[in-house]
Amino acid sequence: MKVGLSRTGLEVRQFFREREQLIFTFFFPIVFLGIFSAVFSGTDFAGGVNAATYFTPGMIASGIFLTSFQSLSITIAMERDEGLLKRLRGTPMSPQSYFVGKIGLVLVTSVLQFGLLLAIAGLLLGVDIPSEPSKWLHFLWIFVLGTASGSVLGIAFSVVPKSGKAASAVVTPVVLLLQFISGVYFVYSSLPAWMRTVAEIFPLKWLAQGMRSVFLPAGFEANEPGGSWQLGLGAIMLSVWLVVGLVVAQRVFRWTRRDAG
Repeated sequence: MKVGLSRTGLEVRQFFREREQLIFTFFFPIVFLGIFSAVFSGTDFAGGVNAATYFTPGMIASGIFLTSFQSLSITIAMERDEGLLKRLRGTPMSPQSYFVGKIGLVLVTSVLQFGLLLAIAGLLLGVDIPSEPSKWLHFLWIFVLGTASGSVLGIAFSVVPKSGKAASAVVTPVVLLLQFISGVYFVYSSLPAWMRTVAEIFPLKWLAQGMRSVFLPAGFEANEPGGSWQLGLGAIMLSVWLVVGLVVAQRVFRWTRRDAG
């Protein structure tokens, strides 16, 4: 565990040295929240919820998915392509410590990103921040399950790109598609029924819906498909994806490129 924590510190320092990745990770959800708040500034959603308030939970969920699934899928593929993973595999550091470092990086960046987004939403966009302890307890388990499932799925998906250069082109469209169908960029209940059915298979939909249960008024629950936040089902689906991701990652993860034998 000590080595894993040390690896986490190294990963965090390396992350903050990469300005492009830092800007994209931290400011992408914030910029989009600002855009949607401006575009729909005159629109009141059900229950008198304004645009900034409605889109905040979706952007929080999107941010978690970006820092976990997308970030790990791309960076691990690049590190594999550059031979870094092969060199690390030959050191005394255990594979578990490497993964602890990556997951630790996700937790640190996700917390920082969430804090920055929430501060801007509350101070500049007039979003009401929940004060009920019960809502923050819900946020905690949704956040933990969301980051954990996104992280293991990102590790597993990192074997899909054939090279580090192709990683962004392979991973980013997948993330964008899930964002569009999971209620991040649109009001989820307004999406076609078949699209919602597809979205229900994947974890981002449940992560976004769980975040809406935290940041939207209780009365908004009636506007959700089925008239419920479905927190129990959401916890089950995120847990299933966490287990599936762990199993798949253990089976398919490679320290070297596929063409390296």
